[in-house]
Amino acid sequence: MPVPTRQSFKSSASASATLPTLRRGSELFETERRLNAVLNNASVAIFLMDDRQHCVYMNRAAELLTGFGLDEVVARDCPLHDIVHHTYPDGRPFPLADCAIDRAFPENNQEKGEEVFVHKDGRFYPVGFTASPIRDDTTKIIGTIIEVRDISEEKAAAERQRLLTNELNHRVKNTLATVQSIAAQTFRGQTDPAVRQVFDARIAALSNAHNVLTDANWESAGLRSVIDRALAPHALAEPDAERFRLTGPDTRLHPKVAVTLSMALHELMTNASKYGALSVPTGRVTLTWTVAHDDSGAEHLGLIWTESGGPSVSEPTRKGFGSRLIERQLPMEFDGSATITYAPTGVVCQIDIPLTALGWHGQDVVAGRSAE
Repeated sequence: MPVPTRQSFKSSASASATLPTLRRGSELFETERRLNAVLNNASVAIFLMDDRQHCVYMNRAAELLTGFGLDEVVARDCPLHDIVHHTYPDGRPFPLADCAIDRAFPENNQEKGEEVFVHKDGRFYPVGFTASPIRDDTTKIIGTIIEVRDISEEKAAAERQRLLTNELNHRVKNTLATVQSIAAQTFRGQTDPAVRQVFDARIAALSNAHNVLTDANWESAGLRSVIDRALAPHALAEPDAERFRLTGPDTRLHPKVAVTLSMALHELMTNASKYGALSVPTGRVTLTWTVAHDDSGAEHLGLIWTESGGPSVSEPTRKGFGSRLIERQLPMEFDGSATITYAPTGVVCQIDIPLTALGWHGQDVVAGRSAE
């Protein structure tokens, strides 16, 4: 559609004025009137700029957003940037050449992102924008159309969510610390110190898993981050970097998967350090994983923990907490599978976990209820 000229587009005041009798029968004017009605009814701010980056049209939402009327902006006879986007919040000048919004015209490219505008009253406010070049009938670029929306509430909501998440994590850590304190009082003089160390290490592993999730606002956790943090207490103490070989792609994990996988890896690493490959200098641990889709299209995480170079391994006479956690809880909680093989050359653990789709907080709960 050809870009309307400054005379064709009207400001909010002009758009509501009585139509001239002479032009009532004009098909072009009727199209313009309808377009103005649509644009002025839109909740998103819309700007049109010419090839000089000067604003030639603003809808009503744009006038409300910026505090400026179209007549004021046109009278300034300068780039729109110099009116609503000229200064950083810290007071530094914001050069037009650094403005992502204005790059859409010279670079012939759609630009999207977030910026901070300056209102007519001097206050700053965050906006999300999309800026696209406008072409004439010969495809020549003759201006830019910009859609802008105030994202102040979104930013405030995100900050509130961050504070709530940090408070939650703080309280969880306090609870875990309380559990450790209760255990210390309960086990004092009655429990082998080594048993107490194992208990404390498990609490620390759970705490580390929460740290990974807190970094991502409890929306998800990076698989590689979960693995690195779970192995860090042991890996950092090893002078030989070749003791650990980690191979696999990164992906995002549902919070429940991240916590349980962290605990499982902690148990495998602890067992390897006490009885397995990492209990001797020649031992090695190889951890490989893949992310693939099954026949139904569901995404699965396949993980293999392999120990080598350690003492000869035999089947244990009874299952410990770590083995039960891995072989029972993972399948029960996620409908996956987990097997531990005690080969003479070293322990091998194979884990398959269907990856829960990520979404907003509580989405999986609501979806589960609706399916009932």
